[in-house]
Amino acid sequence: MATRVIPVDPFDLVIFGGTGDLAKRKIIPGLYRRFVAGQMPEDARIIGAARSELDNDGYRDFARKAIEKYVHAKNHDKDKVRDFLKCLSYFRIDALGQDGWKDLAKIIRKDVVQAFYFSVGPRLFGELAKRLHKYKIAGPDSRIVVEKPFGHDLESAKALNAELAEYFDETQIYRIDHYLGKETVQNLMAVRFANILFEPLWNSQYIDHIQITVSETVGVSGRGGYYDKSGAMRDMVQNHLMQLLCLIAMEPPAHFDPDSVRDEKLKVIRALDPVPAEDIVRGQYRAEGDQPSYIEDAENPDSRTESFLAMKVHIANWRWNGTPFYLRTGKRLRARKSEIAVVFKEPPHSIFEPQEGRRCNELIIHLQPNEGMDLRVTIKEPGPGGMRLMDVALDMSFAEALGEDAEDITDAYERLIMDVIRGNQTLFMRGDEVEAAWAWVDPIIQGWIDRGDRPKPYDAGSSGPEDALMLMHREGRRWREITE
Repeated sequence: MATRVIPVDPFDLVIFGGTGDLAKRKIIPGLYRRFVAGQMPEDARIIGAARSELDNDGYRDFARKAIEKYVHAKNHDKDKVRDFLKCLSYFRIDALGQDGWKDLAKIIRKDVVQAFYFSVGPRLFGELAKRLHKYKIAGPDSRIVVEKPFGHDLESAKALNAELAEYFDETQIYRIDHYLGKETVQNLMAVRFANILFEPLWNSQYIDHIQITVSETVGVSGRGGYYDKSGAMRDMVQNHLMQLLCLIAMEPPAHFDPDSVRDEKLKVIRALDPVPAEDIVRGQYRAEGDQPSYIEDAENPDSRTESFLAMKVHIANWRWNGTPFYLRTGKRLRARKSEIAVVFKEPPHSIFEPQEGRRCNELIIHLQPNEGMDLRVTIKEPGPGGMRLMDVALDMSFAEALGEDAEDITDAYERLIMDVIRGNQTLFMRGDEVEAAWAWVDPIIQGWIDRGDRPKPYDAGSSGPEDALMLMHREGRRWREITE
């Protein structure tokens, strides 16, 4: 299956935090892949900006090592790498001072797309925006990309939005959530809105419930200090899971354009009911063998921060009245897995004898590690002996469907960066969307604090606390297994 590559216009992309982990793992390898694919023009320029004492050759060596480590071996072409590295340069910049800014201003071209990637902590977003304005580096058509976390609560998110708005219009601000760049997440919109098959069934009359799971096998070792101030709710639910929930639940937009899509997502967030305490389960992983516990990783023996969260959510509108959405995310679980399961109701009347082990129809959207979808349907079991029914999956695994081309599925970051260059904000969060999410999350967190709730302990390598299983069992439902 050949993919169509549409080149973008010439651009200057400045990566603040250009020697950081995200630049090394995702941004530079992603840009190289776009260069190899022919999407980046040869006169595009990528400018690393950081405090490190490097020159252009040193930064190109940094980029070469990143490509060798994080790009598939079949794309390691010496000539392509050499030509790509010619696009790179480096400036030593003091984000909180004056050093380097005048020099940077001299080399930014005014006749090409200007993009500035803030691959730094949120405390520097406003400082970078101010200096881009002060030194007249950014113009009225420039774009800035900001990473999560976008605020710690509603108050800080509003303050950060206001700070950026002093220097940039909302149309210039790209709040990135890499989950929205995943191929399967975008395919979810195509499946819903480009096919007559599903949309008539996409409501509470036919859907029993929806599960959204993002599980990880790693703990928080090495970043426990940061994580203990955020937890699963702030780190995952407020952004990643919220975005997936919006795409599943939103109404069909009038057009596939940035504001039409984001208007419908915002309506979903604003329609979320408050969540009672009995519909939320929080957990912390225990020690396992030589692997430390959460409180050891966090270096806080009295920590009340959750490394696991499961919750039942309701959306107060006509489409979803009575249909629960179950969200689940956690560290040190059994497998690394991200998926959305749309579980349909049983037929109103069955002409067949009840048979043990049968399940309802399900549409499973696999986000990671293997992107794809499968639809579980019921068929007759082959062979004589009566009408025995069985469940089978109509499977669309990208790896199997595309074969060797599966390696060429665009990574989320490279797709989103190209959208920045094009000026397409469809897959980026708008300021009011971020604030609405925090407005829903904050009272839940405050409730935990007021009640003095402690997370439930759970075994590393499990599916989370037993109470999370009961969250569904008490209503006759079951979580899907967390398996490879």
